[in-house]
Amino acid sequence: MYRAIQILAQWLCCLFALAFLVICGWVYVWIRHGWNAREIPSRAEVVLARTIRWLSIPKEAKEAKNPFAPSPELLKEARRHFADHCALCHANDGSGDTPVGRNLYPKPLDLRSPEVQKETDGELYYIIHNGLRLTGMPAWGEPNEDPDSWKLVLFIRHLPQLTEEEKKEMEKWNPKNPQERAEEEEEEKFLQGQ
Repeated sequence: MYRAIQILAQWLCCLFALAFLVICGWVYVWIRHGWNAREIPSRAEVVLARTIRWLSIPKEAKEAKNPFAPSPELLKEARRHFADHCALCHANDGSGDTPVGRNLYPKPLDLRSPEVQKETDGELYYIIHNGLRLTGMPAWGEPNEDPDSWKLVLFIRHLPQLTEEEKKEMEKWNPKNPQERAEEEEEEKFLQGQ
């Protein structure tokens, strides 16, 4: 019996050593290839990142319920907030197809996708409120309870039904640089005949 345990222990040590060498070789090749934000993540990297993200959200946060019910007023408020704070990376329609979003690594998820829409309200709130390490997603809101983040969860739920009129309205709430503001002012003066 003792001899069988010894042989099993040796086999396990060899197996762990082999696995360690394979992982080291994979990491070496991965690092030598270069790390840049233009690459599309490998399937293994995507699975690992999603698993870590899922494991990092506490159970009680996943089960948290949104204290707000959707209403036209709350959705309008959240739409403005999203346009001003989130659309730079996520786009007004939630696709992530913006100059910033396309150049982040990992790329922002399409917030309209079934994958995002199946997450609980608590998971979405937790991600908005606490951010995600090693991504471009910052933490938003006050350290304790944050009503704006809960309202954004309502808006994320609404994104698959977002209308063209709503997207157009959001454009006026998107951040603008000084040059864009000056151009708008000039255009407005021209239209007023000045």
